[in-house]
Amino acid sequence: MSADVKIEQQGRSLHIVMSRPERKNALTMAMYTTMAEAIEAAEANDEIRNVVIRGEQGCFTSGNDLQDFMENPPQGNDSPVANFMRALYNMKKPAIAAVQGDAVGIGTTLLLHCDLVYAAESAKLQMPFVNLGLCPEYASSYVLPRICGHVKAAELLMFGEPFDGATAVQCGIVNQVVADDELLALVSARAEKLAAQPPAAIRATKQLLRNPRRQEGADVMDEEMVLFSQGLAGAEFMEAVTAFFEKRKPDFSSFN
Repeated sequence: MSADVKIEQQGRSLHIVMSRPERKNALTMAMYTTMAEAIEAAEANDEIRNVVIRGEQGCFTSGNDLQDFMENPPQGNDSPVANFMRALYNMKKPAIAAVQGDAVGIGTTLLLHCDLVYAAESAKLQMPFVNLGLCPEYASSYVLPRICGHVKAAELLMFGEPFDGATAVQCGIVNQVVADDELLALVSARAEKLAAQPPAAIRATKQLLRNPRRQEGADVMDEEMVLFSQGLAGAEFMEAVTAFFEKRKPDFSSFN
């Protein structure tokens, strides 16, 4: 269990809280493992009706901890990252996300696999994979064009620029944007109301909503993982990471 993830039961909801505020809740391999195990435990516990994912101290997550990521790169379908992705992707119970502050990289793509997403006015989403010399991940290259159209998906993924909660609502990523001091109360209330619904009917509804495209999304996720792993071993990623640690702008002008 990672000390940087808190697991809290509130009524019949299990809250998974990314709690590494000194690093803007940047994710380590240990955190991925803890979150995957929490999701699997929630699935097996009849007392739990839904899972809430959120960050602590005004931030969702700044994405992967680059130092940890370089020291422990995800390799294959047995990596902590892949295990977390599959756990959330295949979860039969509803997943709810509460997004406040930065939601970078997988902090945005994981939202595509939640059933309800609520954001604070401070939310700033970003998928900067290309900026790091990498391709998209977590089936985002498959899901995004289907919910917001090809040209908008291309803009978000190819430029990797941050966007606010209102844009996320327009793209179909977020349900609603509220004031920061209202977010947790809203999410807790929605989770409580959802937990009071007939559980088998809720699971059947999620199955019907997700299943028609489930296998296609899983296949794309696997394809992305291969290309993502190749990118991690490539010169573009090395230049991007080197520039990050040297606090300079990366230079891709010599790359073909």
